[in-house]
Amino acid sequence: MSLNPKHLPFLIGLVLALGIYIGDKVSVNSSNTFTRTNTSKQKLNRLIDYLEYEYVDPVDTDSIVEGVIDQVLQNLDPHSTYIPKQDLASVTENMKGDFIGIGVSFYRYKDTIAVIRPIEGGPSFRAGIMASDRILMADNDTIHGVFWSQDKVVQKLRGKKNSKVRLQIKRAGVDSLLDFEITRAEVPIKSVASFYMMSSTLGYIKINRFAESTYLEFDDAVEDLIASGATNLVLDLRDNPGGFLQIAEKIADEFLEDGKLILFTKNKTNQVNESYATGVGRFEQAPVYVLINENSASASEIIAGALQDNDKGTIIGRRSFGKGLVQREMDMGDGSAIRLTTSRYYTPTGRSIQRSYANGSEAYYNSYYQRLDISGVDTLHSDTTPDSLKFTTPKGKIVYGGGGIIPDIYVPQNSDFNSDLVAFLRVAGLMDFFVFEHLDKQRSHYASFSESQFLSTFEISDLVYQQFVTYFIEASKLDAKALNVYKSPIKMLLKSAFSKQLFGDNSAAKVVSPIDPMLIKVMDIEAALIPN
Repeated sequence: MSLNPKHLPFLIGLVLALGIYIGDKVSVNSSNTFTRTNTSKQKLNRLIDYLEYEYVDPVDTDSIVEGVIDQVLQNLDPHSTYIPKQDLASVTENMKGDFIGIGVSFYRYKDTIAVIRPIEGGPSFRAGIMASDRILMADNDTIHGVFWSQDKVVQKLRGKKNSKVRLQIKRAGVDSLLDFEITRAEVPIKSVASFYMMSSTLGYIKINRFAESTYLEFDDAVEDLIASGATNLVLDLRDNPGGFLQIAEKIADEFLEDGKLILFTKNKTNQVNESYATGVGRFEQAPVYVLINENSASASEIIAGALQDNDKGTIIGRRSFGKGLVQREMDMGDGSAIRLTTSRYYTPTGRSIQRSYANGSEAYYNSYYQRLDISGVDTLHSDTTPDSLKFTTPKGKIVYGGGGIIPDIYVPQNSDFNSDLVAFLRVAGLMDFFVFEHLDKQRSHYASFSESQFLSTFEISDLVYQQFVTYFIEASKLDAKALNVYKSPIKMLLKSAFSKQLFGDNSAAKVVSPIDPMLIKVMDIEAALIPN
């Protein structure tokens, strides 16, 4: 009988031993605790040795230990996680905010690497690589065909800083292959997804996560918007899952006056650490609108809670996710790591916005999924919230704890923009592929548009719309009858997809803003502030 790592009842004791071991890695102050931990570690090591050297069948002890680590962390709270060695590099890279590569966005299109856009200012952009170019070879290796996965292509095109890679490229209208020698360099992974002026005085910034580079990106966006006339700001934190705590603090500082409490954290020994605003904020006296939804979590909630509790700005949208736990990444010694919850954070009025996970992770996430189905007013409001979860801001406004940040102005998910089908089209990628194929055949026609001309005059024709419907049916195998119900927003999404591939993320964001219910609400508020 062979040992199946998925069914190991005799390893239940190992879970407890490893949990003690993890605790030892974090903090050990008591000599008695150390003795117990050391004994448990010896038992763990002895069990692994027995399995490795004495058990009748070969045993992959590495996978057993990894499985136990994962199980231990899942039983602690929903946000303590194990990061295997093979995943840690990409996770770290994403949070660092850049990588070393050639700087292109691409599709694997019909088993060939097709360039969507070279990243502006990056190595490929400087070398002259263009949208729709096909990368056929890299350092004399053919990198097209069914055996070249996305991961293998990425691995081939990335490398050490200042290393070179020789590419051979097929370009439409050019008979021979083109040779490029690209010097790899740092390529940003943008966390400020887009920024632009919504009106002559209202700027907009969308942040999709809080990485190491986020504040610098935010700072550049703010300076650009102020130079364009922005005096008020929309900060869009929808679908932002969080990231580095200190980055969120720096951004919150932009809106709060000197000495205002941003948040405080408390660990298992009740040690409190407080974070206060400085006097350097550029929007301390300006109206600010913060957009949140069910997927706004952690660092996003820190900003929304700090502003709401300090009576600053207006929080618009739907109740946020409800993650008030702080994790610290800890090295496991073999290239893997754990992110262990080490403290809780609280908003300035003392709110913990962490949702309860007392019934386990499954119930914790089920409550989130159930909330996604709510189209009307949120279930957590003044009529149902106990007094213990009600808090008062300095100006007397009632705010609520118990799970997430409840916005000042609620915007339900009952518009065409938020319909299941439209939401699916926004994330599924089918529309992007369709637009790429369309542009690939008619790129010279679209090259005649400037960005301003495209935004102001270009409309999706019924012919292009019907071509997309046909493409959707063939690619998804879904019934497309419902598409015509949402024809208007789908046309707008198509235009946005065209604009993104032609001009970039900022342009794409501008296209959909007129049909975005939360941005419509912001513009209504702004209009009401203008004197008659």
